[in-house]
Order: sequence, then structure tokens, then C-alpha cells
Amino acid sequence: MYSGASNFVNATDTAFLFIIGISVIFLVGITGTLIWFIFRYNKKRNPVATQIHGSNTLEIVWTVIPTILVLVMFFYGWAGYSPMRNAPEEAMKVKATARMWSWMFEYPNGVKTDTLYVPVDKPVALDLISLDVIHSFYIPAFRIKEDMVPGRGNKLWFVAQKEGSYELFCTEYCGLSHSYMFTEVKAMPQPEFDAWYAKMADTTGQSAPVADPVAEGKRLMEKNGCVVCHSSDGTKIIGPTYKGVYGHKLVVITNGKEREIIADDEYIKRSIYEPDADVVKGYTKGMMVSYKTSLNDKDIANIIEYLKTLQ
Repeated sequence: MYSGASNFVNATDTAFLFIIGISVIFLVGITGTLIWFIFRYNKKRNPVATQIHGSNTLEIVWTVIPTILVLVMFFYGWAGYSPMRNAPEEAMKVKATARMWSWMFEYPNGVKTDTLYVPVDKPVALDLISLDVIHSFYIPAFRIKEDMVPGRGNKLWFVAQKEGSYELFCTEYCGLSHSYMFTEVKAMPQPEFDAWYAKMADTTGQSAPVADPVAEGKRLMEKNGCVVCHSSDGTKIIGPTYKGVYGHKLVVITNGKEREIIADDEYIKRSIYEPDADVVKGYTKGMMVSYKTSLNDKDIANIIEYLKTLQ
């Protein structure tokens, strides 16, 4: 189904199938030899044990042949891995940010999305960044996977060769909602991608009010992965539910002391920009990163309008 989905598929599959093939041959050969020895040298056929001396020829054969096979496996593996380390100069640069438990992709024109959009037949270079714990970027159909370690950047590149949608998820267990860390890669023909890219660029940074602040607030929370940790129906997840929060009293821990506050506009803004300042009682400090560089005052206002509807 995904044959040739990216430029790395053929080399990776070749190495994988070669290693699997050799492994199967050895499995069958060793198992067959074991069964033959059990039958040929059982107690009924050989009531008296026979002393067998070593064979230099046999020693050489079972040393040389595996060595050659391992070197061939290494060659196929290196031939597939080496090109993955060097992205072409003309590759489109995209910043991929991972956090518990969502993805964010930022393009050169400032556009940010939670789905990775790429043009077909053009190199795409990803700058991989983790904001909290170790994550692992994986697109099975493209045969690419790379760890994302906090405080240490990593890189990865590919060329999508077929139009379509492909799964993208984290393969490093990163906490309770690890399985929610799932999105897609959408590979589009170049003209279609250019049209999408231009349209998104036109809407980036606009100061005019949106038509529906509530819908925009909900979209922002979904795009930034807020709904992974906070429910809107009262269900307790990693963080407090949004349902019935705005305008109501909350018991929070501030600087190690318990106090009661009202969840007003200022509290919402501070919770987004400084999540560890006032931690709701019963929840763990340090589970949320600051969104100060991701959300502006206008975004916060839209989010507040959405929260007001969850009563």
C-alpha cells in the first residue's frame, strides 16, 4: 500500500527483507539440524556416548560465513541510513515541536498547524524539538523515525513521493496519554500545496477580529493540544476539566500555600502563560508548559470566550 511513499522506503525495505530472509534461513537450518541430531543421536541409536573431536574446517566455516553475512547486513543498513542524515540545501524547513501529548508544525512563513502538510516530490527538512520529555517522531509509511530529546535538537528529512494522508505518531512512551499523540502527514501536489500555503500565510498575524470567537477559541485549544489533558465534559484527565471553571471558585496551591480564587480572565491568562503559578489542588505541578510564545492576548481572549460556554 505504501510502496514508494517516500524516498527512503525502498532502501529501508531492502535492508529489512534481507535481514529477515537471512534470519529465517538460519532459523529453519538450525531447527532442522537440532531435530536431526535429536533423532540421529538419541539413546536408542547410541546407547554408548561417542567422543567427537573438533574440526578446524567446521570452525572456520561457521566463523567466516556469519561474519560475511553480518558485514552484508551492515552494508544494506548503512546504505539506507546514511542518506537520512544529510538533507538537501533546497529542502523546505519545518519546525516540528512535540509536547505531552500533541504535535505542532511551524513553517517558514509563521504558519502553525497540528497536521504536517508537505508538497509531493520536494525535500522537507524537520527541526525536531521536544518541550518536556523524550518523544519519538515516526511516519511508518515513509520509513522514518527519530527521537526527540528535551534540550537537544535533532533533525530528519524526507521526500513524499505519493499524494495522500499518512499516519504520524510518537513511538516513545511519554506519559499517561501517550496514545493520544497522533496526527497525519498530508502530501499534496505542489500547486495545491502552494495554494494552501499562500492562504494560510494571508491569515497569519491578522489583527481583525474573527467571526466567531468561541469557535476560534475551541480551534486554538485543539490545535495546541489542550484538549488532550483537559476535558470539556467534566471528565478528570491530567489537568482540571474546563467544564464549569470560568467564573467559579477554585482552590489552588500558590508558592506552596493553599488559597481560594475566582477563575476570571486574569487567572486564565496566567494559567496559560505561567501554568505552575497557581496549580489547582489535586493536580501535579510541572505537567504543563508555558504557551507564552505560542498564544497572544487575542488568542487568550478567544479561548476565554470558549470557556464561558462550558458551564
